[in-house]
Order: sequence, then structure tokens, then C-alpha cells
Amino acid sequence: MAQKSTAPELRIVLTGGVSGGHTYPLIAVARSLRSRSRIPVSLLYIGSRGRIERDAMDGEKIPSKLILTGKMRRYFSVKNFSDPFRVAIGLVQSLWHLFVFMPDAVFAKGGSVSVPVCVAAHLLRIPIVLHDSDAVAGKANLFLARYAARIAIAYPSAIAFFPEEKTAVTGNPVRAELLEGDASRANAYFGFAPERPLVLVLGGSLGAQALNRAVARVLPDIIRETQVLHQTGEKNYAESVALAGEYGIKAGRDGYVAVPFLNATELADALARADLVISRAGAAAVSDLAACGKASILVPLPSAANDEQRMNAYEVAQFGGAIVLEEANLGEHILSSKIDTLLRDPMLRSGMAEKIRAFYNPAAADMIADGIISLAS
Repeated sequence: MAQKSTAPELRIVLTGGVSGGHTYPLIAVARSLRSRSRIPVSLLYIGSRGRIERDAMDGEKIPSKLILTGKMRRYFSVKNFSDPFRVAIGLVQSLWHLFVFMPDAVFAKGGSVSVPVCVAAHLLRIPIVLHDSDAVAGKANLFLARYAARIAIAYPSAIAFFPEEKTAVTGNPVRAELLEGDASRANAYFGFAPERPLVLVLGGSLGAQALNRAVARVLPDIIRETQVLHQTGEKNYAESVALAGEYGIKAGRDGYVAVPFLNATELADALARADLVISRAGAAAVSDLAACGKASILVPLPSAANDEQRMNAYEVAQFGGAIVLEEANLGEHILSSKIDTLLRDPMLRSGMAEKIRAFYNPAAADMIADGIISLAS
């Protein structure tokens, strides 16, 4: 059994990662922990070390410990044979890092990265606070729920997946800087004309190839009356720019700007400037749109685990907060028609923006932080 630290500080381990949806809420809660605790807070991130996690933790000066992780895929992959061994090694690594750091609690965002850390925490009798971002619980979180002392969820519908007595609806934590965007700064930085509407395309922190290709096909139809800021993802940037060129649109000209990635400040400014957003329906994306009150066309990722993106999208659409287009229906005319309809109807966009705000809880990070502090004290 791990002994709690006698140092006059609160020690919290953060775990989760791989995507922005699992990483950025960790940052929001970490900031809240630092501001709300009456004693100093020492934080440690244990997980994978992709670019998103690295930049996020380095930016907050949160030290990191890397572990091996793995997952079981719903499709055949040779990695399905090696990943169980990676998880086992990750469990041993997690036991060691937790024993050395001696945290008072673990805050887990779920996903496969969290599994070895939470299992190790359970073995060391360290309390766990688990957060699930989606309308339907992920497989990792369903497994980890048995070890969690408290569970926070973003969507009321997710209560059906967890023990009610230890589950609370908090919403998704959103980084504060996303609410501080400046439209005029976006115009200056990206070179947009203030009088022309802007369509912002967000494929998620890792990009979305099918969405990128669909946007390229409609560029000739929509660029005459609007401007487009297109976050392509690093892997898909070159292809997206080349494809736009094949349709006669040169990136950096003609009102079309393509970028591999948007940092927090750039994303905040882009959201402040955008008249319409086309986005995947990951939990973080929906939360950002809700926080900023943006009319949107949501295109769920069909391969998302447990169909979580489709569930997220239709839950928002049910309340009139977004239009949902399935990836299979991303035909040129359907997408351009939806864009045109929304851009020509400010009242429709305004109504959608107001309705999607219902999915944002500005107190989410503080509620979770308070739960962690009370459990760890």
C-alpha cells in the first residue's frame, strides 16, 4: 500500500492523452487545481508522449513520465498480439512512477493510456477520479469505472453506463484561452477580409482525411462568397493543399488558408472570427463549439470507438445545436448546399449557436478539481 506524502503539498497524477480530446481537459483541470487548492499542488503526467501531450504538459511545466501503452482494436492488426505485453510493461512502469511520486489522487481522462496507470493506482490504493467526455462511455472507462472513487461525465445520457452513486454530470472542461479569442486578430494573422464570412474547418487535432477531401471538392463553389480556414492535420496537410490546387484553389490566396495545426490562441481567434464551423464530433471539438457558441456542421468519424462521435453529434443535433452530415453523405452538392443555407440565414446560425451553448458548463474544470481535492485531502 502506498503511503501518502507528508509534504505540505497536494500531489496529483494526471493520465490520458493521444488526442486533444483527452489531453486538453487535463490541462484545464490542472490549472483549476493549482488555483483552488489552499496548499501547493505538485502535478505529474503519466502516459504516452505524442506531440499533443508533450506540448501541453511542457507549456504548463508539468513533468511527465512515459509508459508503454496498448489497446485492443475492433479490427485485425498484428499489434493486437503485442499490445497486451506493452500494457503489462506499462503497468509495471506505472507502479514504479506512482510509488516514487506518492500521489494523493489520480485524475484519469480515460482511454487506453489511462488503463495501466489506473490499475496500478488501484493496487496501491490511491483514489481515482475518472472523467468520460462522450455521450456513450468508452470501453476503457467502462473497465476503469470499477476502480474509480468518483466519476465525472459530460453528457447526462452517459449516466446509464456508470454506478449512479459515484457519478456526477460536470460537462467537459474547456481551456480558458478559447474564450478569449479576437476576431480582428484572426483577420490580421490569417489575412482575411473582415467583410466576408469565414468557414472554419476542423478535422480534430489529428486531422481527418475524408473531411479534408470533401472540403476540397466544394471549395470552387463556396470560395466565391466566403473565406475558408482549414485545419488539415499535419499528416494530411500536403495532400489537402495539393488537392485544393487540383480544383483551382491555391492555399494562401483566393480566400483559402490551410494550416496543419492551430494552437490554443490561433484556435480561439479562429472560432471568434468564424461564421460557421465544419468539424468532427469528438468530445473536445463539441465542447469548444459549445463554449464559443458556434453554428456548426458536425461530421462524425465513423470509425470512432463505440460510435461515440455519432452519439455526440446527434445528441447536440436533437436540441437544434448543429446539423449532422454522415461521412458517407459528404457529397459535393449536399455539403455545399448546407454551407450555403447556413451562411445565408443569420437567424438560423444564431439559434444554433444559442442551443449548442447548453452543452457547455463553465464550472466543469472547477467541479472536477474540487472533487479531486476533497478526495485527496
